[in-house]
Amino acid sequence: MEKTIRGFTCPKCGNEAPSETMKLDKKNDSYVDPVYVVHATQDSHARVNQTCPRCGNNEAFRLFSTSSGEHAGVRQERTVEHFKCTKCSYSWSRS
Repeated sequence: MEKTIRGFTCPKCGNEAPSETMKLDKKNDSYVDPVYVVHATQDSHARVNQTCPRCGNNEAFRLFSTSSGEHAGVRQERTVEHFKCTKCSYSWSRS
C-alpha cells in the first residue's frame, strides 16, 4: 500500500482506500478489525487505535513494509502492517 493524500493506494490494482476506513484482509479472506487513524501528518507515521499487547495502551504508530520475491517464475509480493506503542514503544506486526 502506498500512502497518498486521500488515504492508501494499492500499487498492484490501483484501488484507493481512505485511511479512516481502511480494512485489511488476511490471506484466508477473514475479517480484520478496522484501523482508524487518530492523527497523521506527512512527515511522521500515522497514529491509530490499536491496543498494545504488552501495556494495554490504545494508541500506536502504524507503518507498512513490503517485500517481493520470485520462486519458480512466480512473483510474490507481501505487505506487513507494523505497529509501535506510543507509550511503551513495544513493536508488533500483523500480516
